[in-house]
Amino acid sequence: MKFEDLNLHPTLLKAVKDQNYTTPTAIQEQAIPLILKDNDVLGSAQTGTGKTAAFALPILHHLINEKSNNSKTKIRVLVVTPTRELAIQIGENFTVYSKYTNIKNTVIFGGVKQGTQTNALANGVDVLVATPGRLLDLMGQGFISLKDIGYFVLDEADRMLDMGFIHDIKKLLEKLPNERQSLFFSATMPNSILTLSNTILRNPKKVAVHQVSTTADTIQQSIYYTNKGDKKDLLFHILKDKNINQILVFSRTKHGADRIVRNLKKKHIEAAAIHGDKAQNQRQKALQSFKNLEVRVLVATDIAARGIDIDKLSYVLNYDIPNEPETYVHRIGRCGRAGEQGLSISICEPEENVYVRDIEKLIKQKITEVKGHPFPQTDKPMNAKEKKEAEKEKNRKKQEFFSNRNKKRNAGKANPRNKRR
Repeated sequence: MKFEDLNLHPTLLKAVKDQNYTTPTAIQEQAIPLILKDNDVLGSAQTGTGKTAAFALPILHHLINEKSNNSKTKIRVLVVTPTRELAIQIGENFTVYSKYTNIKNTVIFGGVKQGTQTNALANGVDVLVATPGRLLDLMGQGFISLKDIGYFVLDEADRMLDMGFIHDIKKLLEKLPNERQSLFFSATMPNSILTLSNTILRNPKKVAVHQVSTTADTIQQSIYYTNKGDKKDLLFHILKDKNINQILVFSRTKHGADRIVRNLKKKHIEAAAIHGDKAQNQRQKALQSFKNLEVRVLVATDIAARGIDIDKLSYVLNYDIPNEPETYVHRIGRCGRAGEQGLSISICEPEENVYVRDIEKLIKQKITEVKGHPFPQTDKPMNAKEKKEAEKEKNRKKQEFFSNRNKKRNAGKANPRNKRR
């Protein structure tokens, strides 16, 4: 099938051709015809499968036909997504696809002053892409009305729930018109997501182009087993490979991400971190520098990484093994996109061995172990009792260290030779 076979408006086909799109992806091929026929859609698709175009193109097709009958600009489309990065990416896609139309879109999100966003709203928009917090805030201030919404998209629904946005979503649903077309996309479909979808969709057509457990065939997966204290040095060792000119590194925590960046900079490796504690301008600057190859290593937390879309990204590294196997699938899906080859590298400490077994069980394949490296795993995983004892011993040594240091200081002060004559 070609894009020309999908019966999209000629201006959209022209914009798609400019992007060198020729053959629709599986999610696009299945979802676009359903959306063009005004169906509600429940879509399940991995990151990097062309999901945004799957809903943006048919919605724009509807809007073009509407605008030809009514030139008044009003918010007809609302796309809600969990992170700033993903909202910006979706907005950019709408801009690209609508370049030969008079359809206007804007993106609103928190973490920045609202002036630019409210000015754009005042000038009139057809498509609004938003994160939940800022959307509700501007609605409360009277800048946004949802009364004209005809198309509602909830994207990355699973991450929305993970981030605690369920109450915000319920508030939004109360403000939306009953007569609307609703599209619901999620990478995973646990019961909580299906329950939420039932409150949003009416007799939806279901589109699932993958199993959540699958990883792309274009991604080669490898793993280094090491000790917790050797992870930093192992990362330096891996980055000695000059072929790795750009790599996305995943950290479990924000503080961990910052620490990795500090360690890399000490070794004169250009790196930047992107996570929820960073200001929006910092995040965008770091992402742009990475895309421009000015920064070799971008360190991200899982939530901040949603929406990062980098063409031809070849390398992803798990500095911390995720405790949820599905998260591993999403992470490595950042490389090897659109048919390109990718390499996923994982660094595993003893306590994470069990997570690797869970991942391999989910993806139904063994991750290739890299042997013969300078920092092999020699420590053994500890059970809960052993962890408690080790933590107790660590605290005892810490207290002993500070106690001895204080004694030396006090002894120095008490020594008459140290007193001024």
